[in-house]
Amino acid sequence: MDSILIKDTTREERERIVAESIGNISGSCDGCMSGLAEMYQDYIDGKKEIRDINMEFRAHYESGVDGPEKSECGYKR
Repeated sequence: MDSILIKDTTREERERIVAESIGNISGSCDGCMSGLAEMYQDYIDGKKEIRDINMEFRAHYESGVDGPEKSECGYKR
């Protein structure tokens, strides 16, 4: 397969692409993998490209860390 774009794939191919990319979604013990599979449902349904879904996910991701605090470097002349 040369392209994973919606216009170049069938629904079955998109399902396989997502399944192969994510791995065994039914073997997850904490339930997060099923949520990950649901995240790509719009791609499987032909509504959004994978690239767009990933960009939306990154835009909403929060690490819970505000960022590094500025401090002195410890070097003084």
